[in-house]
Amino acid sequence: MAGIEQVFEALSSSVRRKILAFLSGGPLTAGEIAERFDISKPSISKHLSLLEAAQLIQSERKGQFIHYALVRENLVNTLNGYVQEVCPVSRPLKKESLRRSARHAELGGADEE
Repeated sequence: MAGIEQVFEALSSSVRRKILAFLSGGPLTAGEIAERFDISKPSISKHLSLLEAAQLIQSERKGQFIHYALVRENLVNTLNGYVQEVCPVSRPLKKESLRRSARHAELGGADEE
């Protein structure tokens, strides 16, 4: 899998994020993607290359066309790994928070002393 820096570099561009959004609806050819933007085809090709290098999309040649598809599991796994690294969830703290919420409800919403 691509490094997290490579994935976030790929996600840093609004054009690349829009490409991912378009591909979330299903595979598209490079031409179909390019039609949705007012930028040059070589520029679209560069964006697609960066997304593919980050393993967020994959390409498949079918005849004379290259079809691009979203690699959902790579995007989800990368973002999930990042969130867990930056915002770790502690099970004991979560359970303690639930206990406090239950105790708070038992007391009718009154603060504990």
